[in-house]
Amino acid sequence: MRAAFPAGLAHESLAPGRLRQAAVLVGMEPGKGVWLTRRSARMPTHAGQISFPGGKIEKFDSSPEAAALREAREEIGLDPAPVAILGRLRDHITGTGFHITPVVALLPEGVRLAPEENEVEALFPLPFSDLLNPEFPVRRKGVWRGGERAFWVWPHQDYVIWGATAEILRRLALRLRGGV
Repeated sequence: MRAAFPAGLAHESLAPGRLRQAAVLVGMEPGKGVWLTRRSARMPTHAGQISFPGGKIEKFDSSPEAAALREAREEIGLDPAPVAILGRLRDHITGTGFHITPVVALLPEGVRLAPEENEVEALFPLPFSDLLNPEFPVRRKGVWRGGERAFWVWPHQDYVIWGATAEILRRLALRLRGGV
């Protein structure tokens, strides 16, 4: 995993605009996979959707990494001390007005996580076997805002992983597979 994010690796960072700046933690645990959350149905945005821990970059956050770690601590109880930041993936713009900086991190094996029940309904890993399988993700089509759109979907027995989360996972998979 570290080899996919060598020191000094440049990532594509988009210039901040009028979009809401956010950072997510793409946390990988050896032997488990990439940790994802199902957002609480009570959340004001993206309720019930599958996402990475993360959220708004606040003025007091020194960097997207700081924001992603702060949000992960708030949402899933992740202690930032043993986390190794590996780098970033290319920024992602959503159709719902967010500018997301994905921060990739290596979590210690057996990491203890405690979801914050008001924000997180479920916490689960997407196994590395799925992430590294070249047959995934699959492309689907649907109607959104009056037009047909194509989007990525990752297989999971319990959840539909699509949208920004699926795209960020796709970029991670390509990097880990040596394709980007």
